[in-house]
Amino acid sequence: MDEGHLKQKLAPTQKPKKEDGFKEFLYNPETGAVLGRTGMSWLLIFIFYIIFYIALAAFSLLNFYLFYLTISVDAPKWTMDSSLIGTNPGVGFRPRPDQEDSTDSTLIWFKQQDPNDFKFWSKQLEEFIEKIEEIQKDAGDDKTHSCTLGTENTTNRNKSCIVDLKQLGPCTKENDFGYGQGKPCFIIKLNKIYGWKPEAYGYKDTKSEFNQELFERDMKREQGKGMPEDLARHIKQEVDKLDRKRDALLLRRHLETVWISCLGENVADMENVGEILYYPMQGIPSYYFPYMNQKGYQPPFIMVQFTNPVHGVLINVECKAFAKNVISERIARVGQTHFELLID
Repeated sequence: MDEGHLKQKLAPTQKPKKEDGFKEFLYNPETGAVLGRTGMSWLLIFIFYIIFYIALAAFSLLNFYLFYLTISVDAPKWTMDSSLIGTNPGVGFRPRPDQEDSTDSTLIWFKQQDPNDFKFWSKQLEEFIEKIEEIQKDAGDDKTHSCTLGTENTTNRNKSCIVDLKQLGPCTKENDFGYGQGKPCFIIKLNKIYGWKPEAYGYKDTKSEFNQELFERDMKREQGKGMPEDLARHIKQEVDKLDRKRDALLLRRHLETVWISCLGENVADMENVGEILYYPMQGIPSYYFPYMNQKGYQPPFIMVQFTNPVHGVLINVECKAFAKNVISERIARVGQTHFELLID
């Protein structure tokens, strides 16, 4: 065998070009493979992923089903002391400054003689009232009923009490809620807590009878916590009007009220804030409670009107809620709310 023939025999096998390898990856005519897999291989992997995602979806649906078994559509799972909200209702007010421009601001500042200016505030109250009117219209008589302190009607799972919008005194849309006269009205309300009810002064529990000695102790304790003297005197006057036995139901209804008091925060503010009136009364009656996500439920509120605040002076106002089971603390801002009033 000559030398040339030997070199030719020992020469390495010629490698295919890269272009040919990529073409074979896309489609191999010898095996019929596409992208490295035959038709049967592609069918099997397709079936595998169909089964995999069906099983994954079924597992997720099972988890959702088991989760929804533990909760109720009509009521929260955790309520009262078990919830993050707790058992002490917050106090809110309307109108409020534009929260998009000033999230933390509580300043109500308007020009009495400029309708374009004070309408920003009165419009908020108008919209609030319109929402309640819409709720009343949609709910009808099947879901709501009229309640008063002298009747047994109250808010329950089937019916909620109607908020009487005709008892708001001069705080009406037609009167611009007093802003045009420099006598602004404010809505004071409680935040909703599922299942919460106010407790009455002078009663040991819901089944006991009125106890005058306990009532006096409760009043003394509340005054020590910041209840104004005039409010304590007002509550005592309401109690003295009623016969302990004949008016037992009415007496308990009165004393279960969540009483509201708005005052100037400091001594100078108290002098500048002027006379304050409450409509329809100086508190929110107990028959509006408890809130239990009832259809047609209307958030109860009162109107507070400042009849002659000093103009051109910034007035700090503090509104507090009082009941036997309501804690009011200025530093923690629980059981009360704060805003500033400035009228030009």
